[in-house]
Amino acid sequence: MPNCSVFDSKGKKVSDIELAESVFGIEPNQSAMHLCVVNYLANQRQGTQSTKTRSEVSGGGRKPWRQKGTGRARQGSTRSPQWTHGGIAHGPKPREYGFSINKKVRRLAMKSALSSKVAAEEMVVLESLELGAIKTKDVVSVLSSLETGKKVLIVLPEKNDVIYRSARNIAGVQVSLVSTLNVYDILNCDTMVVLKDAVSKIEEVYA
Repeated sequence: MPNCSVFDSKGKKVSDIELAESVFGIEPNQSAMHLCVVNYLANQRQGTQSTKTRSEVSGGGRKPWRQKGTGRARQGSTRSPQWTHGGIAHGPKPREYGFSINKKVRRLAMKSALSSKVAAEEMVVLESLELGAIKTKDVVSVLSSLETGKKVLIVLPEKNDVIYRSARNIAGVQVSLVSTLNVYDILNCDTMVVLKDAVSKIEEVYA
C-alpha cells in the first residue's frame, strides 16, 4: 500500500498515513485522464460566438446590375459572401461544445490522477488547517513551510469560508472540496495539499 507523510501547519512531519491501493496506487491510465481533461475544457467553453449569414445581413435586396451586357460578373445581391459587408459563409453559430463521459471512465481517470500525484511525490497530507481569522499571510506561511510549488491545490473535506477567503488572493493557489475535485485541477497543480480528513473522504467515495 502506498504511504504518505502527514505534516502539521509548520511543516513538521507528525506521522505516516497508509493510502488505499485501489485509489492512490493504481497504474495511471493516460487515455482516461486525457479524455477527462478534454471534456473539462470543452465544458468551459461558452459557445456563444456567432456570425451573420447572407440572409441575416441588412440590405442587398436589389440586384446590383443587370444579368448580361455589362462585361462584369453576374451578381444577385450585394450581401453575398464575396462582397464587402456581405454575409459570412460557414461561420460559427451558437453551439454546445460539452460532451458526456462514462461514469467508469471518470472514476478511472480520477484514481489515475491521484495515483500519479502520489507516485510523483507531489501530494502532501496536512494534519489540519485551522485559521482563527481571514488572513492571507497565514496560508502563505503554511504553504512556504510545506515547500510547495507555484501552483497549489488545497483539498478540503467540507466547505470552509475562512480558508477559502484567505487563500483566494494568492497567485497560483486554488481551493477545492472533495465533492468538486476534478482531474484537470489535480494534473494542473505542482503540489496537491490534502487535509487528512479529506483523504478518508476521497477513499470513501472512490474506493
